[in-house]
Amino acid sequence: MKESNLRMFAGWALLAISTAAAGRAAPIPANLVFKGGTVVDGTGAPAHRADVAVRGDQIVAVGTFEVDASAMVVDASGLIVAPGFIDLHTHSDSGIVRPETRLNINYLRQGVTTIVTGNCGGGAIDVAKYFGEIDTHGAGTNVIHLIPHGNVREEVMGQADRRPSFDELERMRAIVDREMKAGAWGMSTGLIYVPSLYARTDEIIELAKVVRRYGGLYASHIRDEATGLLESVDEAIAVGIGAGVPVHISHLKVTGRKNWGTVRKAIQRITEARAAGKRVSADQYPYIASSTSLAAMVVPPWAAKVDGATFDRLASDPARGTELRRSILHELAERDDGAAVRIARYEAKPEWAGLDLAAIAGKLKTTPLDVVMEVQRHGGAQAIGFVMSENDVREVMRQPFVATASDGSTHLPGQGDRPHPRSYGTFPRKIRYSLDEKILSIEAAVRSSTGWPADILGLANRGVVRVGALADLVVFNPRTFRDSATFEEPTQFAPGVRYLLVNGVAMINNGRPVVPTIAGAKLPGRALRRPGEPLRPEHGPR
Repeated sequence: MKESNLRMFAGWALLAISTAAAGRAAPIPANLVFKGGTVVDGTGAPAHRADVAVRGDQIVAVGTFEVDASAMVVDASGLIVAPGFIDLHTHSDSGIVRPETRLNINYLRQGVTTIVTGNCGGGAIDVAKYFGEIDTHGAGTNVIHLIPHGNVREEVMGQADRRPSFDELERMRAIVDREMKAGAWGMSTGLIYVPSLYARTDEIIELAKVVRRYGGLYASHIRDEATGLLESVDEAIAVGIGAGVPVHISHLKVTGRKNWGTVRKAIQRITEARAAGKRVSADQYPYIASSTSLAAMVVPPWAAKVDGATFDRLASDPARGTELRRSILHELAERDDGAAVRIARYEAKPEWAGLDLAAIAGKLKTTPLDVVMEVQRHGGAQAIGFVMSENDVREVMRQPFVATASDGSTHLPGQGDRPHPRSYGTFPRKIRYSLDEKILSIEAAVRSSTGWPADILGLANRGVVRVGALADLVVFNPRTFRDSATFEEPTQFAPGVRYLLVNGVAMINNGRPVVPTIAGAKLPGRALRRPGEPLRPEHGPR
């Protein structure tokens, strides 16, 4: 917040205190007041009844007070007033700048006011251009961006499976430095995806050292979320230690029935690191299914990121084709022989969306392996894998270092696909786990979606309900705010959000989305830039 605004708020507070002491309350200048609601402030503090006043894009009062007669007063009795939710992990990079989807309605309807893009090592590497698009048109939500390591590596090295040369590493360091100056909040890796997959730990540490100079964080889709979970968590922590940066583990989980329960050991590793003073956090989407490309699930890396013609040549080669099929069969066996893998989007045959590989094979009188081979020959598909344990999901959710995050993307209903329901239901589903399942308190559920992700990012003045914070607010009905999206019907909006403010602008009003009606109207969501100057000079050898 600007120093002048801080002085103004301090003046109002002193005026309120002095006039109260004199027996008369000074009205607080405000545009909007939510009156009589239950405030869950994002810090984990006990819920309490309070009024919340907003003026412009700021919260100007919380508690009991008088406001100017001109203020609009909204009766929030029976409703929860909370900070707008902050989604640390989305793949909305392209959708948030497209005219048809920049409203980000599927996130607004979940109560989300800020999203993070650039996750899993993929996204825009020209941060200035990307943020410039948002500056020009706005967005439905605020946008924070991470530098995607995979795209940086591909820019310099293509898809080479080797260590970078000295010059190549210097070029990657220069890109990271440039993008941190442009306002990125850190760097992400996707260590199961080509080409991040080919990076060794020392390469990541060297690039993360650049991030450290700007006070950024390192977020990672770790190298293995199955049998190698613990080693992969150790690697992420090692990057943090080696580079001196906070470490954030994306969508913490363990996949594969034989590995269920191992996540408790991962939790212990993280807890011990935190107790030793290391800055380590994680996020989670509260579902038992994951979603990524079909190739990333079942195709070996050397064949996963090639075009259809190249894949066909590999499949036709006597030696490589045999190796390819053997590898795919092994992965399918780990996924109930294809019954645990459901097609979410396949442009060549959209009618397959919503069907699992075994069901498709049955209809075609073929095998799940043949289905995978056909899909990869025709451009690949997005898929959903039912690979997690409900008990593990609940155990991760209880941890105070775990934030809520969707791993979803900007989406509109009616696109002919069947995406993972997390793009429509993550945050109300977390409330379901709190209020219906009693897995965690409402204060903890809200903190995991607001104040804690703000702390992880080092995001000042968002994620909390307090005087001086930015007016990103969600007001929801605790009796009705639940996820409606299912794996069968994944694009159903959640009910229950009554009001949603993004930088003080109402995007949901009395339960109805507010869409700008003036041609060319700018949406209120902003590109949020991290300060682009180094915190301190870097000394000593690299």
